[in-house]
Amino acid sequence: MTDLTTRAVATDPKSIRLSRASDGGLLLTLSDGRSFAGVQIVRAAPLSQPDRYICFLDSAGQEILMIRDLSDLALEDRLLAEEELRMRYVTSVIRRVISVRREGGILYWETETDRGFRELVVQSSDENIRWLGERRLLLIDVDGNRLTVPDVGALDPVSARILRTI
Repeated sequence: MTDLTTRAVATDPKSIRLSRASDGGLLLTLSDGRSFAGVQIVRAAPLSQPDRYICFLDSAGQEILMIRDLSDLALEDRLLAEEELRMRYVTSVIRRVISVRREGGILYWETETDRGFRELVVQSSDENIRWLGERRLLLIDVDGNRLTVPDVGALDPVSARILRTI
């Protein structure tokens, strides 16, 4: 199995070049000289393996290539890819749960996060509220924002009790 799958040509990931276009978009250049503008970088497994199986998509959302691991890229390209991924997958950390109110299948939250006070609305489903182990929780609100609780046991007792009842 190769480290790189591509509809272009199989290439050593270290030979891939990333740069910023004049409009601020991402430009991908392959070792055979072909370039793609408006490239998007996405994670194939964002929760379980965030630094592995990274897909590069063209401006139409079609896969150009996938690399097995971010560390396969040259340092400067890896740093640019990591910056793009941070912007795409912004995740706030919940530090305290003030309240959660349930109305039908919708939960209304008041929280304190690493970015300040946040009110959020979460449809209560397995897709939007995920326990990632016994102590780690991921929430995705109706606007697609991701919030995480890295360790429920590290929260204050009231917050932890609220989270264990959802």
